[in-house]
Amino acid sequence: MTFPLAPGAMIGILGGGQLGRMLSLAAARLGFDVTILTPEANAPAGRVSARTLQADYEDPAALDEMARTCAVVTFEFENVPAAAVAHLMKKGVAVAPAAQALAVSQDRLEEKRFANAAGIATVAFSAVDTVADLNAALARMGAPLLLKTRRGGYDGKGQVWVRRPEDAAAAFAEIGERPAIAEAPADFRRELAIIAARGRSGEIALYPLTESHHENGILRRTTAPARGADKALPEAERMAVSLLTALDYVGVMGIELFERDDGKLLLNEFAPRVHNTGHWTLDGCEVDQFEQHIRAVCGWPLGPTRASRGVEMINLLGEEVRAWPRYAAEPETRVWLYGKSEARPGRKMGHVNRMMRPES
Repeated sequence: MTFPLAPGAMIGILGGGQLGRMLSLAAARLGFDVTILTPEANAPAGRVSARTLQADYEDPAALDEMARTCAVVTFEFENVPAAAVAHLMKKGVAVAPAAQALAVSQDRLEEKRFANAAGIATVAFSAVDTVADLNAALARMGAPLLLKTRRGGYDGKGQVWVRRPEDAAAAFAEIGERPAIAEAPADFRRELAIIAARGRSGEIALYPLTESHHENGILRRTTAPARGADKALPEAERMAVSLLTALDYVGVMGIELFERDDGKLLLNEFAPRVHNTGHWTLDGCEVDQFEQHIRAVCGWPLGPTRASRGVEMINLLGEEVRAWPRYAAEPETRVWLYGKSEARPGRKMGHVNRMMRPES
């Protein structure tokens, strides 16, 4: 495939959720068509895309059709089966980000090992395959520890705090006795995030640092740009550049950080895709994270990342989406709804971006 791709080319996206939806909208603005591959009927992304292939991610016929018709393929979430990406690459399809980024991010233990090897600090951690491993981690690092499954799980799922050594067996049973990682708690004063992009020629574009506020493991609010983050910005940018370069990355990446009480940063995790902490860019930047990702994977020049205004992004979870009339009536608020039919508790149904006045 020759890059940059000209408008009119077909882009494939693995996944049909809200991130795929916003990627498809961005691609359409740039003149591209999009094919969505998703097992979900009536998927949010499929309803705004040129074509939908409803099939399992590892369905060979669907993957062959995507390989035949798509100039490049990307994904909206990191739990895409590695076999699907391998199948597409075997067919000669350009997949971005590449398989290494997907493999590293799918395994929380490998993610932290990779980060440390790239010179990026994380909390102390230990592999856990048995209760004996967890007891050894507790003896070495002390309690409490956060026990997480190595694979799967998001928004607080697949993890449990082990607050006392005598709770080890019950905690391991709670995560299904699956391969896991035990992490020491971080002495952080706040959570930060940075959206980073790398193009096909190696150019890098970094968005401003943002501050994240979580509840029950789910992002509730992002403040952008983060206030008082001038001292943390150079280290955050160094970490982002190190990750992007070490992975030979193409596309947008979301990077979540802990800012410690001493001002130093620790990597929490990274996602090889557009990210919830970057939704503010839809209304706060000239080129948002979704257009930036399309630009990167298609070999276009990366766009500017300067914040044109302050934004407070608020996730609408479950029944909170029913408040859309109130948000729509606020002149400085932009409403983004994902087209999901069932408002389950904790489910991300949309978000709003509130423009912050200059005095804030």
